[in-house]
Amino acid sequence: MIARLIVLIACSAGVIIPIRAEITGILASRFGQAVPDAPFLQEVGWQVPTKTRLTAVAAFNGEVYVGGEEGLFQLVTNNLVKISAVADPVSRLISVGESICAITAKGLFQLRDGSWRVVQDGLFNDAVRFNSNVVIASGNRLLTLRSQKLELLTTNLAPFGIQRLASFNDSLYLQGGNRITFFDGAEIGGRDAYDSPADLGWDWGSLPSQNVRDSLALDACLYLATDRGLGVLRGMSISSIRGADGLPFEDCTCLARGFTNDLWIGTSRGAIRKIGNDYHYLSGLRWVPGEQVNAIAASDSSVYIATDKGLGIISYHPMTLEDKAAFYEKHLNAWGQKRFGLVQKLEWDDALQEYVREAGDNDGGYSSDYLSAQCYRYAVTKDPQARAEAVNTFRALIWLEQMTGIPGFPARSVWVKGERGHKSTGGSGGYPAEWHDVPGGVFEWKGDTSSDEICGHFYAISLFLELAAQGDEIAQAKRHLHRIASHLIDHHWQLIDVDGKPTRWGRWDPDYFLSDEGRFDRGLQCVEILSFMKTAAHYTGDEKFGHAYDDLVKLGYPGFTLRQRNVFPPENTANFEDQLAFWCYWNLLRLAPDPLLKSVYRRSFERSWEIVRIEQQPWLNFVYGALTGNDCDIEPSVRHLREWPLDLAIWSYQNSHRADLRVPPGYTAIKASIRPFSPREREPMRWDGWTMQADGGTDGRDVVEPSSWLLAYWMGRYHHFIAPATSRESTDISVQVRRGFITGARPYSGPARPKI
Repeated sequence: MIARLIVLIACSAGVIIPIRAEITGILASRFGQAVPDAPFLQEVGWQVPTKTRLTAVAAFNGEVYVGGEEGLFQLVTNNLVKISAVADPVSRLISVGESICAITAKGLFQLRDGSWRVVQDGLFNDAVRFNSNVVIASGNRLLTLRSQKLELLTTNLAPFGIQRLASFNDSLYLQGGNRITFFDGAEIGGRDAYDSPADLGWDWGSLPSQNVRDSLALDACLYLATDRGLGVLRGMSISSIRGADGLPFEDCTCLARGFTNDLWIGTSRGAIRKIGNDYHYLSGLRWVPGEQVNAIAASDSSVYIATDKGLGIISYHPMTLEDKAAFYEKHLNAWGQKRFGLVQKLEWDDALQEYVREAGDNDGGYSSDYLSAQCYRYAVTKDPQARAEAVNTFRALIWLEQMTGIPGFPARSVWVKGERGHKSTGGSGGYPAEWHDVPGGVFEWKGDTSSDEICGHFYAISLFLELAAQGDEIAQAKRHLHRIASHLIDHHWQLIDVDGKPTRWGRWDPDYFLSDEGRFDRGLQCVEILSFMKTAAHYTGDEKFGHAYDDLVKLGYPGFTLRQRNVFPPENTANFEDQLAFWCYWNLLRLAPDPLLKSVYRRSFERSWEIVRIEQQPWLNFVYGALTGNDCDIEPSVRHLREWPLDLAIWSYQNSHRADLRVPPGYTAIKASIRPFSPREREPMRWDGWTMQADGGTDGRDVVEPSSWLLAYWMGRYHHFIAPATSRESTDISVQVRRGFITGARPYSGPARPKI
């Protein structure tokens, strides 16, 4: 049962009317407790690019050593410093107990007393610590290192060339090609009752491929990296881990133990972290400078990935979601993503060689997410800073409507003449952007406003009224909704621009629905316009909006909502429309009193959510849970929030080549894709994005604002889907340092926003 809090708010006419704000904390009793905000490990990635191939890496006594075609290096303050004592190409670096060895094209080196010294010339393949000895593989021989000299461990020869050694289950295992055998302290290899070899790979089961590149003992298993997945020796039985088992990519090149006893897998297309049955795919420029991974090593809290194009470094920091929210608030300020109370995306400027703000296509709509987030944050924390941010963004949205000079017609964005930044040149439907002067000659506003902005304004302003508005702000917010809704009624359900014509995407009229385009759009458009009228009627108390809503009902608009979400043809599916619909469902379902019509809207909503449920997008899920009280996939939603990267640049990514492309159990893929991808595997996104897009990104040339994340998190907190953090972790992760770029845009220093 949904608890309801009766809040008394003064309407613009001075009459006190009750506003019902749904408080869904009690929903936890219907489908489980709120997800605890326990600390998790947050990845932060950066790189050290190189011009030549890196082939080896090891962490030892707090230092990191890297080998490559040009010899041996030490990582010092994000730079690779040459170690002159080891000048030949390095093929392997191995930490063996209290020492570290380097294998080069000409011999074996060891770090002793702070200096690298040659142990012996020759060809070597691997080293391992076994029974307190350092054992070295050379050809098909086993050697041991005693008093800085190599001696034969045994005169017996392996039946194959030894590539890798592993201390596993109190035995020394040898791997070469598709062969695996062991050393029992005296002899190499086992024999069966007929004195035949008993150490062939196929005696213990079938490897996924005979092309074995690396082996690693971890817990009760010996893992073998092949070009067709992992072989796993457990006891005396070999099994496989492949794409069907969840492995993201099968062409494995190397293996390493992580600092949490997790398994790291290098591939020819990035790195994979295996934690139990979960796989984290770390590919693309966000994580590695090159796709070909040749070696991996872990320290206490970081992982180092040697690639053909440099060293990738991924450090892990304990955080809670509450810590992450604080980090993103700092990011908005430190990276210059606020201007006039609006929040904005950044773009890279090639001429200036820095990030600049973009006056974009939907700044008002995207800033609605930030206003909504701050309303929820204030309702949860009562932090006056949260309310101040909400009021500032609210006034920015009011200004967007006032600057156009057309009552009820908000601008898409605002530009200051001569400012440092990017002024959007594109408009709707492929047409040029429409920019108009604001009286006074300082500002310009972007026109051809679409339904997107109207949806965002109605959603955010209604939350502001319920959760954060005080004093005169209440009347201002109601007048704002009144003007927009009146504009739509006065212009026969159209958004009329300065030229007296409807905008490209601002039509909700019956004539539009008779056109081919209108028939395709009418499900969503009817959800929108019905929600606008119901919202305006509820918050302003003006009966004309109730009458307008009744007129829409007589026109049959509710029936069109039943197929709000079109999924065919697939190439015409615009995923951003899901956000528009859920913005509007929020008030339509809460405020529709007629049981029969609410039944129609609920069926529309249930169909729409089932289409997007597979996307595991937290805000969509939380809207569904808060409105219905049903299970809304809270766990995947919280996992999604945890997996957002701290670096908000849109790095290019590819997932279409993966081996684990299949529909997750319990879901149905209705849109034109197969499965969702973690934010760490694609990009941080606004909630008008699509988690199922396999490939994309802009090579880091864009930086998204974290408003959508903040909205989902604080909404989850408000509706008790997410519990408060039980502790606060260290949040000293810098928001200023990233890959040598100038961080963020310069602070805005132009004319101030006029007083509203």
